[in-house]
Amino acid sequence: MTEQNFPIYTNLAIVLWQRGITREELALALGVKPQTIGYMELGRHIPDLLLALRISDFLGVPVNELFALRPFPSSKIEHHLA
Repeated sequence: MTEQNFPIYTNLAIVLWQRGITREELALALGVKPQTIGYMELGRHIPDLLLALRISDFLGVPVNELFALRPFPSSKIEHHLA
């Protein structure tokens, strides 16, 4: 099966916002382009395992709170955006 059969959902933009970290700062820390972070925020780029673990470590958030195979509960997202 291809990646297209398994959409990836992400809370990356919310976690960055909560911590006051820009995509440029995260990209610099990880050695990737800011566009890569932007594409991950939109769900258009699926990070490999190493990059997902590095993001998790940098942000201090478990990987499964950043990326998931199922949508995150809307109440959690709405709470963070309120």
